[in-house]
Amino acid sequence: MTDRNVVVSKLAELADRIDRTRAHCPPSAADFARNRDACDLVAFNVMLAVQTCLDLASHVIADEGWPPPTTLADAFLRLAEHGVIARETGEALGRAAAFRNVVAHGYGRILIDLLHAAATTGLADLEQFAHEVAAWVGEPAGH
Repeated sequence: MTDRNVVVSKLAELADRIDRTRAHCPPSAADFARNRDACDLVAFNVMLAVQTCLDLASHVIADEGWPPPTTLADAFLRLAEHGVIARETGEALGRAAAFRNVVAHGYGRILIDLLHAAATTGLADLEQFAHEVAAWVGEPAGH
């Protein structure tokens, strides 16, 4: 049985990271490119937001006794298999996990356009994840 308090805490953490991302993200990628500090703050907060989603997925999988995923992206698909989130949400969060790896491990220079997209339109995927997980545990979504 999933610990509802852990889920609620992680959802609050996710909402905070999303808010912080929005607070530091300029309106255009061109503005973003001129502000390295904003790029760093946004990349860090997006990475931590996705990590929070991964932590939450891992927690639910472990508490429910489901087989562990073999990759980070598979964690979200495992949630989809069990009806916690929609398949589309799982696929979107799988892509977010790949982006998180690029930021966390420095697999190359992050493209400004990609980071700006993650920090603007990509946040909707994280919010959808939060909404679906909150509904699964019977908690109103934090955003």
